[in-house]
Amino acid sequence: MRESSVTVVLYSDQPLLAKGLAAALDPASGFRLEAVLNSLPETIEYVEKHPADILLLDFTAELTLPALQNFKHSDAHSKVVLWTYSISKELAFQAMELGVRGILRKSIPVERSLTALRSIHDGELWFERELLQSFFTSKRVVLTRREGQLVSLLAQGLKNKEIAASLLITEGTVKVYLSRLFKKLGVNDRFELALYGLKNLCGGFSGHQEPYGPGALEQAQTSLLTLHSMLMNGPGERLIPAPPKPAMGPPYAVPLYPHN
Repeated sequence: MRESSVTVVLYSDQPLLAKGLAAALDPASGFRLEAVLNSLPETIEYVEKHPADILLLDFTAELTLPALQNFKHSDAHSKVVLWTYSISKELAFQAMELGVRGILRKSIPVERSLTALRSIHDGELWFERELLQSFFTSKRVVLTRREGQLVSLLAQGLKNKEIAASLLITEGTVKVYLSRLFKKLGVNDRFELALYGLKNLCGGFSGHQEPYGPGALEQAQTSLLTLHSMLMNGPGERLIPAPPKPAMGPPYAVPLYPHN
């Protein structure tokens, strides 16, 4: 047993799985489970008052990118780890940018999960080899602030005339921007561009001045929640400790994955 236990707070909406993990996180294993919570607001409130070494978050439909940002702001002490069956490359990349220290599959053996949590507590990152390779080999596309604003508005369902009014530009300028963005991002139409925006930009509004209505962020969060299940990939297997987190680019620097 270790000299001091690693404290863990678990958020999960699956009681049976949570109970099984709780049984594994006993003092003999070097861990101490501080709390098991089944709602995000309750979890945020708890960790603000009782920060733990590791905050293990079940990747539920309720856990969007903006929600991860809330955890980052409310609890700077805990190392955040996602607990999931599967996750897309895009969401994994953005979770990493938001400070998530690791992604654990629910399907891996218990002892391997404990090894991962110990490594994360000791300062390592823990991601699948396939995810890391995709991070480092994917082509990165940098959007200007105006391009990012336009894609975000499009992802909210606004038409060209409404986008033009929101950005104080002409409708013709909007069409020019769209044409350039289709080529720049390798998408074929407005739907693909909107989907790209939902995947890559809508979680990044916080901290930026919004040139559009006050409800835009809430609309984007709702859209992300709706598309959450569409962005999931099949489960992987192998986990390895990752190298230190790479330096990130400008606010709208995002990975671009080939379209089929």
